[in-house]
Amino acid sequence: MDLEQFAALRTPEGSAALDAAARVAGGDPLAAASALRSAGVPAGLAAAALTQAELRRRATGKFGPAAAGMFFTRAGLEQATRGVVARRRAERLRAAGVRSLADLGCGLGADALAAARAGIRVYGVEADPVTAAMAAANAEAAGLDELFTVERGDATAFDVTRVDAVFCDPARRTTGTGRRIFDPNAYSPPWDFVTALAERTPRTVVKVAPGLDHGLIPAGAEAEWVSVDGDLVEAALWCGRLAEVPRRATVLREKEGPPVNASGGEGIPGHQLTGAGDREAAVGPVRPYVHDPDPAVVRAHLVAELAARLDATLADPNIAYLYADTPAPSPFTRCLEVTDVLPFSLKRLRALLRERGMGRVEILKRGSALTPEQLRRDLRLAGDAAASLVLTRVAGAPTVLVCRPVRH
Repeated sequence: MDLEQFAALRTPEGSAALDAAARVAGGDPLAAASALRSAGVPAGLAAAALTQAELRRRATGKFGPAAAGMFFTRAGLEQATRGVVARRRAERLRAAGVRSLADLGCGLGADALAAARAGIRVYGVEADPVTAAMAAANAEAAGLDELFTVERGDATAFDVTRVDAVFCDPARRTTGTGRRIFDPNAYSPPWDFVTALAERTPRTVVKVAPGLDHGLIPAGAEAEWVSVDGDLVEAALWCGRLAEVPRRATVLREKEGPPVNASGGEGIPGHQLTGAGDREAAVGPVRPYVHDPDPAVVRAHLVAELAARLDATLADPNIAYLYADTPAPSPFTRCLEVTDVLPFSLKRLRALLRERGMGRVEILKRGSALTPEQLRRDLRLAGDAAASLVLTRVAGAPTVLVCRPVRH
């Protein structure tokens, strides 16, 4: 989409086309396009409206009902922060005393809108003209255009002395192809500029890919990994005065309300586990319960801290399953009761499952080269009972745990 096409969508005729597209989107794209053209919508406008309708439908998972009035690009939507994550970040910034924020490379405005809703004055900078125009339109649609304004330009040229905090989400996809960029030096803005921000601004937050190499974390920065409903979605570097601990794992639930703090008011959403990230958990035998840590905990290297909370141990020093004598509930793990421990043998496992009439299994794995889909076919399951299989290693040996969920 170019600026001319986007401008057409902002006219009364464009709004009508968007409404019509919303009614027919989600089905056969050729039939939807034909329906719009039959209603008198020009072909180019119909195509742009249908693209927006489809992107808005996809964006509902990240933005909720607000997506219906927003504008998106495909690449922008893929990189946009989920609403629950952006809200949490905004609340933390506000709690730290931030009142004005520069969003360098603001994209479609997901984080900027959340910060504006928290009462923070946001100055967005975006190099791509269409994306910048969409971000401004999204601010207007949300009624936040007085708190969030967008400048089209080079993020590296923004005068950060104008604000008391900076947020940067460097582009990690190539322009045009949309392919992922895995080398931080190829980000836009480049990594050396991003990491130097902390030296220029006392409060800096950088959104990074969750697979970030720990060796790239700047000295003194807090590295946070965030999961939503069990999916690892992002990492962030909190620098300068915003850094509180070396490592943090934050677990969010999409439908979960904010926690209540000690004073009775609402606190910052999410469950948080913190630590140095350099400890090692003790190793012991398989015990009656196995805890599967949230991926944010694993990526933050906080398995040892979680083990201490659960009075748990590893069965293999390189596999992040934790074993305990009790099924202690925790927002940072999923707990299963271990009923059988077998050295891995397809024949033996198949016989045990058939004997117990287990026709449905979920398969979890860490440290195993087996493919769950292939194993499920090879087991040739039959019966009405269900089980959870954990493919792992115990003291280096391939092992399968037959388990059942723990109800809390």
